[in-house]
Amino acid sequence: MVPAPGRGPARPIPTVIDCDPGHDDAIALLLAVASPFIDLRAVTTTFGNCSVADATRNALRILTLAGATEIPVGRGAAGSLAGTTELGNYVHGKRGLDGPDLAEPGFEVSGLPAVELIERVLADADEPVTLIATGPITNVATLLQRHVADRSRIREIIFMGGSVDRGNHTPTAEFNTYADPEALAVVLGSGLPVRMVGLNLTHQALATPEVVARMRAMDHHVGHVAAEWMGFFGSSYRAIWEFAAPPVHDPCTVAALIRPELIEWRRCFVAVETKGEWTRGTTVVDLHDRYHRPPNADVALTLDVGGYWDLVLGAIDTLGKGR
Repeated sequence: MVPAPGRGPARPIPTVIDCDPGHDDAIALLLAVASPFIDLRAVTTTFGNCSVADATRNALRILTLAGATEIPVGRGAAGSLAGTTELGNYVHGKRGLDGPDLAEPGFEVSGLPAVELIERVLADADEPVTLIATGPITNVATLLQRHVADRSRIREIIFMGGSVDRGNHTPTAEFNTYADPEALAVVLGSGLPVRMVGLNLTHQALATPEVVARMRAMDHHVGHVAAEWMGFFGSSYRAIWEFAAPPVHDPCTVAALIRPELIEWRRCFVAVETKGEWTRGTTVVDLHDRYHRPPNADVALTLDVGGYWDLVLGAIDTLGKGR
């Protein structure tokens, strides 16, 4: 269930972010590190916007930029449950985080692979842990398949993926769900609390020229890097999808945990197509109970855009001033 409205949780929520950085994943990580309401216990990586090797290096570099080198990073899935590998580096550049130069990582990847690192976090936490997935959800599905008894240690799963309407990687499928629909089917069928943050919501989170100007106006390196990320990301969206400004998808999942009242939610049944000739990876969101199936997800519908950007930009500014 979606938490009650309010100005953030009563205490920091233990959280793992599973990601494929990615310019928007990078902003999501900065938001999570900066937020006093999130206790970021680990970051795990997956293929998606780039290879898992590049995603892991990018995660290490982002956390180095954020001054959060104490957070362990576990390398995860190199491909989907079905063994295929679909990459989105046509959007984020060959290495997944093209644009401004970043310092080399200030720490090493964990000796534990992603799923084992998540398992360790679940075992060590004194309360259930939230899993946020901003790339293909392969690692989370693998965890659920391997460690059924640990499900009680998971507070909820929030994923960026799918859409109530159209897709982006194909006309009907969003990239993350197309990359591993079998994994998403495992998560949706898990019986755990699940929140879906799809394109219909994230396409409201546009990094307009005004938003980027607020980043550039910050008197520190972190804000300037974020603005340059948006410049590269925005050029891809103009060329591929004719967007005037890029939608910054992944921080919406973190915002959903910090300030769920910024989003209007609908509880309903969600399925993902795994076999369609033209529709593989498409999410079927039954907003009006046409299938008469029990709801299995809270689906994000509309975003308080001003509140969202105030939260994200405030976090980046606070983080940068503390460096």
